[in-house]
Amino acid sequence: MADDDNDMGDMGYEDEPVEDIMEGEEEEVENNNEDEAAEQVVLEGEEKEEAEPVKKDRKTSKFMTKYERARILGTRALQISMNAPVMVELEGETDPLEIAMKELRARKIPFTIRRYLPDGSYEDWGVDELIVEDSWKRQVGGE
Repeated sequence: MADDDNDMGDMGYEDEPVEDIMEGEEEEVENNNEDEAAEQVVLEGEEKEEAEPVKKDRKTSKFMTKYERARILGTRALQISMNAPVMVELEGETDPLEIAMKELRARKIPFTIRRYLPDGSYEDWGVDELIVEDSWKRQVGGE
């Protein structure tokens, strides 16, 4: 008789309240969307005139950490081993890790690193923006 108590049809959840929208409110929402679309068109036109991207001040270092480097190389090597397109010319390399290292040296890996900050925000860095120290302490890329 315990099976009767565990009725799977009723999981103990109450029905969520349904919000009624009056006809006049729907029209206001539609009008607001049209106004926003018109503003976006104007803004897009203005943005096209300004070809220079806005640079934000970044709080984190422009150097790639050894942990980021390890993860980038491992992930890219896995992709290459699964027949992902290679972004550099090969000169007889067959090892996916060697190919990934060559791509990193050429700054051709199409990844973005997201660094989270203590306040909950984050910064996105492209692999091509970061300065990488090779395992032989040879500096790759950067300014």
